Amino acid sequence: MATKLRRASVAAFALALPLSLAACSGSDSSSSGSGDSSTTSSMADETSSSSGSESASGSDSAMSEPFGPGCSAVPADGPGSFQGMATDPVATAASNNPVLSTLVSAVQTAGLAETLNTTQDITVFAPTNDAFAAVPPDALNAAMADPSGMLTTILTNHVVQGKLSPDQLAGDHQTLAGTTITVTGSGEDFTVGNAKVVCGNVQTANATVYIIDQVLLPA
Repeated sequence: MATKLRRASVAAFALALPLSLAACSGSDSSSSGSGDSSTTSSMADETSSSSGSESASGSDSAMSEPFGPGCSAVPADGPGSFQGMATDPVATAASNNPVLSTLVSAVQTAGLAETLNTTQDITVFAPTNDAFAAVPPDALNAAMADPSGMLTTILTNHVVQGKLSPDQLAGDHQTLAGTTITVTGSGEDFTVGNAKVVCGNVQTANATVYIIDQVLLPA
């Protein structure tokens, strides 16, 4: 499974936003009066367009911020902060965040750290330490004892292709384990299977991370 994952290619998604401009021509019969009116109208249109663009940009900026009650547990500064995580690939970024230490230990045991760090444009649903603590000890120990089999399947069940923004999150997504997970919700309220997103839209150098409160166990 780990060999299969290393061979997996991740498609980079590009979004194009076309812009169209309309030009109006006036009549020569009204001379300077008509020209002044046309110029004033054109300036008003440009001002309105500029104002609309600024408003949309502000909205996009707000949506790019991490959200959720669990975000308060993320360090305010340093390598484990949102700003620090944004500069590192996902496995390294998670290793600097104390909220995700159990996940990082599992990733290292499975030998997936390099794969996660070098795979471009992915989304990771990252269980908190408390989420792993809620897994029955026998099941967790069995997974840790089978790093290239059961553990790898569980961990890759938390990874999907593409950096999903909040407005792309709801729906069915195929994981790198070959399973399908379903995300429901909107805005800043999302459920992944039975897990709640407690801190969403966390950016790293190669991934978008949604921190969740349960481990997503394959069927």
